Amino acid sequence: MKLITRIRAMIVFFMIALILSGVTAFPVETELRWLLNHPSLVPSFAEKWLQDVYAALLETNTKYPMLAYGFDWLAFAHIVIAMAFIGPLKDPVKNKWIIDWAMLACVAIFPLAFIAAPIRHIPMYHVLIDCSFGVIGLIPLSICRRWIKKLELNEN
Repeated sequence: MKLITRIRAMIVFFMIALILSGVTAFPVETELRWLLNHPSLVPSFAEKWLQDVYAALLETNTKYPMLAYGFDWLAFAHIVIAMAFIGPLKDPVKNKWIIDWAMLACVAIFPLAFIAAPIRHIPMYHVLIDCSFGVIGLIPLSICRRWIKKLELNEN
């Protein structure tokens, strides 16, 4: 497979993963209800916290449905961020800065999670799950960045 094809495939993979991770914010109450209805899928240490989160979502969505709009914007932001990768999809060398920016965003997850989570009473295991998105995101982005550098050298 040609290098440019591999780069584009990795970018498309990342875009799809980013969109899928975002659109799960739209039906968060339904997803959480489904998860809690399947207790074998929930680790015992997380069950109480997830039940509390679900109760809070249910009450908030009943009394103040406008707050769920924040979840809608979260999902939309993931879609818009994925659209930024159209640039490197078209011309990876010219738009390699978007890959660099995305890698910085993955690293920025860590300070946000470790600063905001204690303030919001988020348990440490959930902080680690959030941080895993940064780690997992860095893997394809780093590979893609390495391939783009190789492509750039081949073009010169």
